[in-house]
Amino acid sequence: MPAAPRRTGRRTHALLASAATLATAAALIAALPADAHESHHRPGRYQDVQLLSFNDLHGNLEPPSGSSGRVTELQPDGTTKTIDAGGVEYLATHLRQARKGHPYSVTAAGGDLVGASPLLSGLFHDEPTVEALNKLDLDVTSVGNHEFDEGARELARLQNGGCHPTDGCYGDREFQGADFPYLAANVQDEKTGKPILKPYWVWKKKDVRIGFIGVTLEGTPGIVSADGVKGLTFKDEAETINKYAKVLQRQGVQSIVALIHEGGYPASGSYNYDCDSPGAGSGISGPIVDIAKNVTPAVDALVTGHTHQAYVCTIPDPSGRPRMVTSASSFGRLYTDTTLTYDRRTGDIARTAVRSANHVVTRDVPKAADMTGLISRWNALAAPIGNRPIGYISADVNNTGTESPMGDLIADAQLAHGRELDPKTSLALMNPGGVRAGLTYAAKGAEGDGVVTYAEGFTVQPFSNTVNLQDFTGAQLVQVLKEQVSGVNAAVPKILQPSAGLTYTLDLTKSGADRVVTDSIRLNGAPIDPAATYRVATNSFLAGGGDGFPTLGQGTNDLVGSDDLSALEKYLTANSSAANPIAPPKADRITVVG
Repeated sequence: MPAAPRRTGRRTHALLASAATLATAAALIAALPADAHESHHRPGRYQDVQLLSFNDLHGNLEPPSGSSGRVTELQPDGTTKTIDAGGVEYLATHLRQARKGHPYSVTAAGGDLVGASPLLSGLFHDEPTVEALNKLDLDVTSVGNHEFDEGARELARLQNGGCHPTDGCYGDREFQGADFPYLAANVQDEKTGKPILKPYWVWKKKDVRIGFIGVTLEGTPGIVSADGVKGLTFKDEAETINKYAKVLQRQGVQSIVALIHEGGYPASGSYNYDCDSPGAGSGISGPIVDIAKNVTPAVDALVTGHTHQAYVCTIPDPSGRPRMVTSASSFGRLYTDTTLTYDRRTGDIARTAVRSANHVVTRDVPKAADMTGLISRWNALAAPIGNRPIGYISADVNNTGTESPMGDLIADAQLAHGRELDPKTSLALMNPGGVRAGLTYAAKGAEGDGVVTYAEGFTVQPFSNTVNLQDFTGAQLVQVLKEQVSGVNAAVPKILQPSAGLTYTLDLTKSGADRVVTDSIRLNGAPIDPAATYRVATNSFLAGGGDGFPTLGQGTNDLVGSDDLSALEKYLTANSSAANPIAPPKADRITVVG
């Protein structure tokens, strides 16, 4: 991402956003029936319903920092610029402004609203985020994989309220739970075979009814700790949506929106990229494409998430008709504004009239006072813990790229912790999805530039995984590296972040496991001996075979250390000071070709 973010005025943003709306919707509007064009003159039949949506907030109540707090905007001349974005104080203002003049407005989300959250929310089991979402007037959301980080029982508490079973109540009030329903149509109790939460929900205003079906990705068990999904089964997304679409239709609900915590990858990283310019659906790839092509035509729009990407695309439904598929990036940086034209005669959405665009949650609008108050109240509880310095850095430690400086720093910290537990520890490997943010040199508060606080460390590693040691043969270690780019990771590689001393070449011109050049793998300059034993440090999630690394679940001689954040804190404290801050790793351990 370009390094120098510039803000854009509301007038400029509005012009660009409306241009993106027109471009995205052009193909659909061209096919609009004549009587729908006249909907403003015939209010009796057609009613525009505003659907506001977002996804993957991950408890980011305060404006996220660094690249996590910026979006890229495509300019009319083909260049790009970055815009500072996000923060629930601004998201609330944008949503409230967007609703003005829209008496028929519903707000929905695509999952991962909590989990992997910064300390302000994560320290309190995400109660602050649920409170904020209530104030945002969120109507409904699907569950995401991170809603299962603390298990189904904790998810039920977020829905229904009550104090935490071990940490109790915070402050002087009992947690009330979510005012909105969490939908989990494809998440079933293993014993009963029934959904653990509501599968669908119907929004009603006067005589207008729109059904919402919520699902998370079928692969959730592979990316959540085993304890989080114990006793649960996750069913196919499209089959589940199709099943409940029939249920809704039997109840007389013809207008249906699917909230799917699974997504795709647009051809551009700019939020206002015209996804449909080369032709329907060709501007996006990834799992959501196949899902969308298999979801019944009875569903009128798909709100998606999980990949943290921004897109507003049409993908043909099984009957060949274009259907809107949207995602609003992550961390509250964008929201999607979709217009669904409801036909009172049929009770369905006039699909050719669907319009949609992503909008930036800019920080040039007034902060919502109720959100500022909420943040202040929880910050007062979190500050004594969060403001404690744990280290010093000489520059930003970014978490971008195939191999990131932040990922390398965490791996180095886990290697150091592993060697304290067992001096024979050879290397450490960190999963990229566990690196939730980088560290910024600029001070966030009164701590001073270059100071890393506990809160900042918590934002980077919020999962409370332990650092685990296991023995592997050299052959198994090579297999682990090949699993980064093969098996379930073949289409979207998951490149493990290596500790210092492990080097190899990744050749992206090849396919599958061949992308890891076996002969190039070196540990401290020496080739890997297939028959030798290597002591490897990973987090507990990877040690259980998570993220598509089954071989990491086959280690022996297990030893469990302290939690991963403590390992990072200890490493920073031992290796940095105000006078001698630690420099970001160069991220040159993996040589990428192609």
